[in-house]
Amino acid sequence: MTEQSNQKEHLNVEEALGQSEAFFIKNKKAIIGGVIAVIILIAGFILYKNMYAEPREQKAQAALFKGQAYFEADAYEQALNGDSIGFAGFVKVADQYSGTKAANLAKAYMGICYAHLGKYNEAISALNDFSANDQMIAPAMLGAIGNSYAELNQLDKAASTLLDAAKKADNNTLSPIFLMQAGDILVKQGQLDEAIDAYTQIKEKYFQSYQAMDIDKYIERAKLMKK
Repeated sequence: MTEQSNQKEHLNVEEALGQSEAFFIKNKKAIIGGVIAVIILIAGFILYKNMYAEPREQKAQAALFKGQAYFEADAYEQALNGDSIGFAGFVKVADQYSGTKAANLAKAYMGICYAHLGKYNEAISALNDFSANDQMIAPAMLGAIGNSYAELNQLDKAASTLLDAAKKADNNTLSPIFLMQAGDILVKQGQLDEAIDAYTQIKEKYFQSYQAMDIDKYIERAKLMKK
C-alpha cells in the first residue's frame, strides 16, 4: 500500500508540474495581451485629455495615433519602425518628441512590440523607460518585463520582478496572475518555500480571483516536492 501511495503521489506531482508548465507558457502570452488592452484604453484617454495641449504634444499624439492602427493589426515591425507612407514608427516618435506624454506612451508600445517580435532585451529596455503611476498600468508593465526576463531564461530576475508587479498591483485582476507565474518559476528553480508563499498569497489575499479556485493543488504539489 505504501508503494502504491508513493507512486500515486509521484504521478500527482508530475501531473501538477505539467499543468504548471502549460499555465506558465499560456500566461506569458496572455499578460502581453492584457497589457495591450490597458495601453489602448489609456491611449484613448491621453489623446482626449491632451486634445487642446501645446502644439508639440498635439503633433506627437497625431504621430502616435497612426502607429496604433499597425499595433492593433499585429503589424509590430511597421509599428516600431514606420512605413513608406509617412508614419515614422514608435521608436522615432519616442525620440523626436521626447518629454511629451505621447513619447512616453510610445515607449510602452515599443516594449510590447519588441516582446511580440522576440526581442526581449529591447522590450525590457523600452518598458523600463516607460513611466506610469497608475495602479493597473505600472504593474502591468512590470509584469511584461518579468515575462521578458523569463523568455531570456533569467529566472531569478523574472520571479522577483513578477513578485514586485503583484505587490504593486495589489488587485484581484493582475496580482494572482503574477503570483502564479512567479510561483511556477520558483518551483522550477527548486525554491519551494518561496513558491508556497506566492501561491498562499493567492489563497489568502486574492481568494476571489480565478487563480484561487484550484490554488490548493499547487500549494500541495510544492509541499510534496519538499518531502
